[in-house]
Amino acid sequence: MVSGVSRRVVIAAALLAIPMALAAVWSSVCLAQDATNAEAKSTLETDPQGWVDIMPPADLKGWHRVSVPPTGKLGREQWHVDAERKMLICDGDGGHDMLLCDREFADAVFHVEFRYTKVEGKTGYNSGIYVRNNQDGSVWHQAQIGDASGGYLFGETPGADGKKKFFTTAKDVAKGRVKPVGEWNTLEITARGKVLTLWVNGAVTCEVKDCGHPKGLVGVEGEGYRIEFRNLKVKELR
Repeated sequence: MVSGVSRRVVIAAALLAIPMALAAVWSSVCLAQDATNAEAKSTLETDPQGWVDIMPPADLKGWHRVSVPPTGKLGREQWHVDAERKMLICDGDGGHDMLLCDREFADAVFHVEFRYTKVEGKTGYNSGIYVRNNQDGSVWHQAQIGDASGGYLFGETPGADGKKKFFTTAKDVAKGRVKPVGEWNTLEITARGKVLTLWVNGAVTCEVKDCGHPKGLVGVEGEGYRIEFRNLKVKELR
């Protein structure tokens, strides 16, 4: 027979064990979440073989400019290559345009690193990175990048009826992962079949599952801000 004192001791011990058990469960949940949220390496880091360096030469041969929109007029030449630093630079004072590589890619990963040049008092930094565009830029699939903003995909892609349709994942992206002006970012767009996947600084931010253009051009955008690009590389997927 258990005495009243012994019964109270047993109950107290049981009550003390409950928060300890809950703490252990919570710790396991947190560890699982940390594992889930752990940053993933880029494809270039995990699979470094088979990449093509598409950095343009000093004369930009093999690349061409397209006004945005395509019916507009091009501004002054605002793109140049800094060979010593191995960077493609947009001065940001030649209007709104795309600079597209003339080589077409179908299923592939486009790897780009970029940073804006900080200008005191200036806001609204804006640019983009493209995959599967057509030659005249009327079909385009863009990763939006800004000042600690963007990190989503949008564009105009052919629909099942052959007509272009606008799409955007802006409202689906809670954290675009783009860093503030002046800091280097790493971005990859993977195009496989109809699926476009955007990876930014360690994690996938969004996907588009109905890309209607099976192959096209990769490129970068100038939209009024000085921006530097490096390590422009493409890996074709088999």
